[in-house]
Amino acid sequence: MMQLPFPIAEEPDAFAREAGRKLFAGEKDFLKGVVAMSGLPPDDRIEVCFAGRSNVGKSSLINALTGRKGIARASNTPGRTQEINFFTLAESHYLVDLPGYGYANAPLAVVEKWQRLLKQYLSGRQSLRRAFVLIDARHGVKKVDEEILTLLDKSAVTFQAVLTKADKVKAAERDKVMAQVRKRLSAHPAAFPEIVVTSSEKGDGIETLRAIIATLI
Repeated sequence: MMQLPFPIAEEPDAFAREAGRKLFAGEKDFLKGVVAMSGLPPDDRIEVCFAGRSNVGKSSLINALTGRKGIARASNTPGRTQEINFFTLAESHYLVDLPGYGYANAPLAVVEKWQRLLKQYLSGRQSLRRAFVLIDARHGVKKVDEEILTLLDKSAVTFQAVLTKADKVKAAERDKVMAQVRKRLSAHPAAFPEIVVTSSEKGDGIETLRAIIATLI
């Protein structure tokens, strides 16, 4: 049987699962919010970032990964936060929360400033190992997602698609969304060839994502 392009990531093996458990069992905390490149912490550890349009469930996923319910707080007004938020993970990793994109209520000048900072961050951060782009399992890849995917291509940053809210979708509908996501990803050379399917509410895919982060070199 032919292998589907961009298969769903398999359950981690015992080694990777334990590596993920140990990494995320360590100390983790909010470090700082950054609004300019001059404010970035030293790039002296492995770094992964999370990107996603507003209301995709990014804060919920980071909270589920870290096991700390309030470590990443969602703004009451989607699109309001325009900072790159850094979280420390043990003494070896940074988790980086990029502001939600695709929300039209932010002033144009603010959006342009944020886009410049995002481009500078993605193209100039040597310690960035992977970007995780969150896609709502109910909706698939939208036009606004294509903008960040193209930017990651241009920045030569490997990104991996993470479907969120998978528990909110029936199996037949999810299959249609998966087909759409696979088709869209195939156009992007920086896309890592596996998709992680998650539910922050049910815990689905959390161990897998922890293991992926823990085993990045």
